[in-house]
Amino acid sequence: MYADTALPPQPSSSRTIKARHLAETLFVATIGGAAFGIIGVPAGWLSGAMLAVACAALSGRPMYMPLRLTSTILVLIGISLGAVVTPATLHGITTYPVSIIVLVAAMAVIGFAGALYLQKVHGWDRVSAFLGAAPGGLSQVMAVAAELGADMRGIAIVQTMRVVVIAVGLPAGLASFGLVGPVFQTLGGELSLEALPELAILVGVSSALAVLLFYINFPGGLLFGAMLASAVLHGSGLIQAVMPWWVVNAAMIALGAVTGSRFANTSFRMLMSFLVASFGSLGVSIIIGGAAALAMIAVTPFRIADVMIAFAPGSVDAMMLLALALNIDPVYVGAHHLARIFFVSLTTPLVARFAARRVLTPGEKPPKRPKRPFED
Repeated sequence: MYADTALPPQPSSSRTIKARHLAETLFVATIGGAAFGIIGVPAGWLSGAMLAVACAALSGRPMYMPLRLTSTILVLIGISLGAVVTPATLHGITTYPVSIIVLVAAMAVIGFAGALYLQKVHGWDRVSAFLGAAPGGLSQVMAVAAELGADMRGIAIVQTMRVVVIAVGLPAGLASFGLVGPVFQTLGGELSLEALPELAILVGVSSALAVLLFYINFPGGLLFGAMLASAVLHGSGLIQAVMPWWVVNAAMIALGAVTGSRFANTSFRMLMSFLVASFGSLGVSIIIGGAAALAMIAVTPFRIADVMIAFAPGSVDAMMLLALALNIDPVYVGAHHLARIFFVSLTTPLVARFAARRVLTPGEKPPKRPKRPFED
């Protein structure tokens, strides 16, 4: 099994085997992602690929993703997430200060309550519990989990179930009450010759900052650096170009393959244990997030659907997809998820590292730093 993304140098015959396993992994991921994406499941390209590869890994197939490809995927995802930022969403943060503050407070409570639940009820270690309970930022969480040597299978299952249940269940619930319409759009844009210079600048600047943050050992530096650079360029209005939709979808599929491959060597009993933990953690998130959303609905004139999507503790890509797909106020929702993703991106690695230092025994060395980008 290839549960790890980095392997030592191998003979040419072994390289051929790895290439076949990579091709099989990408094929399975593409089928799963396309199955969910084409039928209009929000974030379906990510969750579909993740579930398909996870099922293949659980059935005993050798799922493999190399470190070089993984590093590139994180940069592309970061650029795409940063493109959500616009001058309007930045202005929106100052327009809805009370709502933003309530959201951030709710996310902090969700993170700590969820971590406490995973530790006390399911016996998770402190680092894995904080990462498993993080309210959003699946890709950031998995990057930090790999860096700190946390339980990636448990974290992946808990985070994946939260993404899938919220991304599929929330719009279905809102639609059943007639609060949203069944309109779906595509994340990303079209590639044009006029946009190529801007796109080249976007990719170059974002990649440079991503590699810089990685080399100075910033947690999740590849993804966060690319996201930060892209957010600044788009939020300032200097860049309007976005990654083509097919690049975004391909990156989502590949990221799903990376996470899904972590399910290898998981027994049925262990899987059931993780699923129970995931639904319990999700219940904690729904109770706290729902209470905060209901409070805002009661005291503000915002639409119910807008507030529910804005306060949903799902992954940022899935939630922004929902906002775009369901014709929900993009400024209100975008401002909230922009605040949430930066809050989660900044605090989760720091809290996880603090927790990792707290659990080290005297004389024990911290987890080894991951390889440099593009080393395989």
